[in-house]
Amino acid sequence: MKFIFQSIEGLVLIRPEVFDDNRGAFRRNFCAKELKENGIEFSVLQGNVSENKSIFTLRGFHYQKKPSNESKILTPITGGIHNVVIDLRSDSPTFLKSVALDILSSSRESLHVPAGCANAFLTTEANTVVHYYMGDYFKPESYAGFRYNDPYFDLKWPHAPMVISDRDAAFPDFSLEGL
Repeated sequence: MKFIFQSIEGLVLIRPEVFDDNRGAFRRNFCAKELKENGIEFSVLQGNVSENKSIFTLRGFHYQKKPSNESKILTPITGGIHNVVIDLRSDSPTFLKSVALDILSSSRESLHVPAGCANAFLTTEANTVVHYYMGDYFKPESYAGFRYNDPYFDLKWPHAPMVISDRDAAFPDFSLEGL
């Protein structure tokens, strides 16, 4: 596995080694030992799957407030996503900075999102399925979010969302007090 560190500390694009033969392909999608050797402490506590029928489906921004320690490793299994991560860790040198990455299932890449960061994605293909390994259990009392188009961040998305949940569309404006 190759680890490509991004400008937000702990945000890492993970590129697997793929073995192809006449049967198809094989790759390691998770290895705690290799993660640890690259400075990522991660224990899988939960696995989630996001199934998105339509292109330009938006999910997020979602995050868990302390005391949750929800990191995640997400992998598009089919389709593709435009993924945006925002660092919400007030003690981080990249506090309130964002990183956007396009990840296609054909690249077979995964993304490690560290705890304390908000995450959102827009599907770039129909029938996009994203698998998540979660580093903490979901805690409803810690769950929070803000809108994908919050003016505080002035993000540029590749396309306007065509599908978004009522909850995600109704998230309040971002507030430092909410952290």
